Amino acid sequence: MIKKIIALFLFILVLIQFFRPKKNNSISTSSFDINSQYPVPDNLKEILKKSCNDCHSDNTIYPWYFAIQPVAWWMQDHVNEGKRELNFSEFASYSPKEQFHKMKSIVKQIKEGEMPLDSYLWIHKDSKLSEYQNALIMKWADSLGMSIKTIHNLPDEPQHRRE
Repeated sequence: MIKKIIALFLFILVLIQFFRPKKNNSISTSSFDINSQYPVPDNLKEILKKSCNDCHSDNTIYPWYFAIQPVAWWMQDHVNEGKRELNFSEFASYSPKEQFHKMKSIVKQIKEGEMPLDSYLWIHKDSKLSEYQNALIMKWADSLGMSIKTIHNLPDEPQHRRE
């Protein structure tokens, strides 16, 4: 009985190798890419490329183990979730209000140490951000957010009362 269960498990494991998710690789740069609409300093582009773009753009660099199921499904779900939250390749397609809030969210998540995710850093240790890189990203995101707010004359956020 145990041999049959192991054989069935191995058969299923081999079978699922033929069902691969579509890779997140764009052929060209979108006209909605943040780099085509807003100033992103070269040093910051490199930081974003190294630590953010795998999950927050249309150009993921896949490791060798992406070829193994069910790991690839899990990774692709992770990438899709990251892009739902923020996609730098489609940033200019967001409304000005949403762009402003995305920039505020970047600052908040960097301050709270939520990005890059720990699960990403387990494998991509060189993507860990230094304090200097964190400060650089937060300064840029805050500045860009305020520019978007000013250019589009967005109203101030209501202040929440403390009790």
